Amino acid sequence: MRKKEDKYDFRALGLAIKEARKKQGLTREQVGAIIEIDPRYLTNIENKGQHPSLQVLYDLVSLLNVSVDEFFLASDNLAKSSRRRQLESKIDNFTDADLVIMESVADGIVKYKELEEK
Repeated sequence: MRKKEDKYDFRALGLAIKEARKKQGLTREQVGAIIEIDPRYLTNIENKGQHPSLQVLYDLVSLLNVSVDEFFLASDNLAKSSRRRQLESKIDNFTDADLVIMESVADGIVKYKELEEK
């Protein structure tokens, strides 16, 4: 039998879920209605690190574009962070003209970092 202290500490992932929900401008009530959970359950997940069911975890990370990789995998195995996934989700809706602007911004950041290193 596993020891109680061996349980995964869910607080960091709960806070990431809270941050992503707020960033999308969603209330706990709205998220609860979308994924069919009680808003108080979401409050406990976000603030107290309550362990959600696997289905609720899946629904939350899918809805809010939160990457679980950064919480469950070692840092050298990270695929994409939550921030990257959320940015990519926004970029998916950009026009080609928007993408030209984004590419220019990215090029500017790269050049700035190159200058900073010199």
